[in-house]
Amino acid sequence: MNINKTDTAIVVIDPQNDVLSETGVSWDLVGDSVKANKTVENIEHIFKAAKRNDFEVFISPHYYYPTDHGWKFAGNLEQMMLEVKEFARTGSLSLDGFVGSGADWPERYKPFIEDGKTIVVNPHKVYGPQNNDLVLQLRKRNMSKVILLGMLANLCVEAHLRELLEQGFEVLVVKDATAAPQHPELGDGYKAALINFGYLANAVLSTDDVVKAMA
Repeated sequence: MNINKTDTAIVVIDPQNDVLSETGVSWDLVGDSVKANKTVENIEHIFKAAKRNDFEVFISPHYYYPTDHGWKFAGNLEQMMLEVKEFARTGSLSLDGFVGSGADWPERYKPFIEDGKTIVVNPHKVYGPQNNDLVLQLRKRNMSKVILLGMLANLCVEAHLRELLEQGFEVLVVKDATAAPQHPELGDGYKAALINFGYLANAVLSTDDVVKAMA
């Protein structure tokens, strides 16, 4: 996979406090994986490399609004997220209580995301980008390749990987700029994701290797 700024986009999934901060509602499930991978630091390294080398950066966030709690059914992890109010916002047209909340970006990422250049697409509601405008935004900028990272590895990242591949993109996954739940009954989501990344992605590389390639 030939990485270059003319046709390769950086796509960061859910760089939000609830899954990347020790105060986040999901930290008990994901914290060990985040610390082991140095996920927070590695996402920042990719942000810095992207801005330094003029790569386009896209954020695909995860938000739940009060009306989403009216859903009549949900999958296992969806139900957990709704119950603990992960990524909760007061409404789609309101930013009341957003700053510093679990749905907000960690402070260390704000200079990169809020620089007026990064494209923050509409939120996804389950795991994949089928119902937001990520693919449209990539196509409109003639991006045909994606460097994919963020949270959570076996859920939203893998779902984005699968859909982007189906849409005809080449996709590289940054294996240590992500992390996943370690659930006592459901198992280690990170190990599951790594296996599928290897089967599916065009490339699976470390943060250091991606930063070198971007330069």
